[in-house]
Amino acid sequence: MLDFVRNNRRLMLLLLLVLVFPSFVFFGVESYSRFMDGSHDAAKVDGRAISVQEVDNVVRDQSERARQVLGNSYDPRQFEGPEARKAVLDQLILQRVMANTVAREHLTVSDARLLEEISSLPAIAQLPRTADGKIDDKAYLQLLQSQGMTPEQFDARMRFELATQQLGASVAATAFMPKSLLDRLIAVRDQQRDVQALLFKPASYTARVQPDAAALKAYYDSHQSAFSVPEQAKVEYLVLSGEALAAAQPVTPEELKSYYESNIARFRTDEQRRASHILIAAPKDAPAAERQAAKDKAAKLLDELRKHPETFADVAKKQSQDPGSAAQGGDLGFMGRGALVKPFEDAMYALKDGQISDVVETDYGYHLIKLTGIKPSETRPLEAVRTELEAELRKQFADKKFAEQADAFGNTVYEQADSLKPAADKYKLAIQTADNVTRQPNPALGAQNPLNNEKLLKALFSEESIQKKRNTEAVQVAPNTLVAARIVDYRPATVRKYEEVEAKVREGYIAQQAAELARKDGEARVEALKKADSADGFGAVQTVSRAKTDGVPPKAVEAVLRADATKLPAVVGVDLGAEGYAVYRISKVSQPAQANPAQRQAEAQQLSQLAGQADLQAFYESLKARSKVKLLAPVGTQAQGAE
Repeated sequence: MLDFVRNNRRLMLLLLLVLVFPSFVFFGVESYSRFMDGSHDAAKVDGRAISVQEVDNVVRDQSERARQVLGNSYDPRQFEGPEARKAVLDQLILQRVMANTVAREHLTVSDARLLEEISSLPAIAQLPRTADGKIDDKAYLQLLQSQGMTPEQFDARMRFELATQQLGASVAATAFMPKSLLDRLIAVRDQQRDVQALLFKPASYTARVQPDAAALKAYYDSHQSAFSVPEQAKVEYLVLSGEALAAAQPVTPEELKSYYESNIARFRTDEQRRASHILIAAPKDAPAAERQAAKDKAAKLLDELRKHPETFADVAKKQSQDPGSAAQGGDLGFMGRGALVKPFEDAMYALKDGQISDVVETDYGYHLIKLTGIKPSETRPLEAVRTELEAELRKQFADKKFAEQADAFGNTVYEQADSLKPAADKYKLAIQTADNVTRQPNPALGAQNPLNNEKLLKALFSEESIQKKRNTEAVQVAPNTLVAARIVDYRPATVRKYEEVEAKVREGYIAQQAAELARKDGEARVEALKKADSADGFGAVQTVSRAKTDGVPPKAVEAVLRADATKLPAVVGVDLGAEGYAVYRISKVSQPAQANPAQRQAEAQQLSQLAGQADLQAFYESLKARSKVKLLAPVGTQAQGAE
């Protein structure tokens, strides 16, 4: 079943990087129990708890990774709602179910496969190598330590992750889409319908609406939310952030040099060599006579090349049986140790630049190798990586300093709750102010503005905060960022007086009634057309499909394609709200020309993949159904102390 992993290497690498590096790193099977506090469990799976604190940790980890990837496009609100936390809990439940199933079924992964998969991870494949082609142990250890792991922990995580693939790989890989179903799905997706539209626009009915005072007052009374002013507050707030701490932290030359020397393996590139070769193919399992003939031919070519070494590329083009390099004169490009089979590599590294080897035997046959270039090992100097290392050191300092100050900052704003000034003075922070802050996030402020954080707004507009003007608790609005705020002035929600908004009331009432008149006339026209067809008043014919809407509103396209077209012409009405009411006359149903075989095959593969994903999800649900899963607490808010 692990062939699925091999055949879908790019997908698996992505999953491994997301789940293992670093998510599963911190939340692996055996580390689940470390997060449980016993009193705040969100769920239990087969008797083992998943704590609310664990959910908080995963949410924060995912939020931080999203922030690093998205930069200014990062929106922390995507990780604050109950839907995001519920999705994380579901993920943890599934991981626990999978872990239990792996253990119960005694699924495992061989050492050879484990080594292969670890070596293929880009972050590890790029590590420097030793003279014998092996990954540098020191660099490997440093990489794992940066993720908070030991080699043993990482091996266990990887072994577990690969083992879980055995559970569902065969389900996804064997999904099959019957031709009859495929044909039906494509036909439904691509079906085209010729339609004409007749639009009843509200603007055509506004003159017919003559409201009286009673009607306008009734509209005002029933739509007061449209004329309300939300509660608003003028607030003060403090931001304690790791970024600010990092910016204020000087890095001494001694610290920088020491850090560079301890990480020098990251900046070292091993020697690389460029070679060309001529292969006389003879598989290792070929008869001895065949291999001897190939060897003799290689030896004869070598004699000629010793006399005329400048003809190596031309001979390779004519004689080499390596389809990947013969056309390029045998050129293999630059390579480091470990990229080629050992006999070939040993011979190549024994050559001097421009020298041609003796006949070299491998499992593929017999080679003649010419060394054409050498890139010596080099190490990037400190000056070239100074900015990168300074940023890393500042971040390490900020993480440490923030962890040290976070609790104390929270205690200060809580214990001296009548003002933010004591905390501002103690931590040398500027008190920032904002007016017209509302209970709901304000898109104009930007997603990353702390005053758009739902948890902070909830605390800010709590009853105690409003009535007593006390500081909020310190709220984590982003990784390594705490904010405390207080209301300076509060203005409750109000409804504007009728006299102030009378013009808007009239406008809204007329628009509502005009749309209603348009709808009634449109519906009447539909009923009339069902009795007696007529194209009078309709526009030009348009051809629409799910892929090609031709300007027709999506809601109308869906209605047109769902309409019963067994008898043509058919008619359907669509209420477009403020845009009016549209009547569509369907005169023709057709299918586009059949796609070429290659496109058809691609579509079949896509639909089969979708079917496989559905089967895989059903398989996962069946595993969960066979497990004892018990939800214990809502995860819509963070656990106490998680801030």
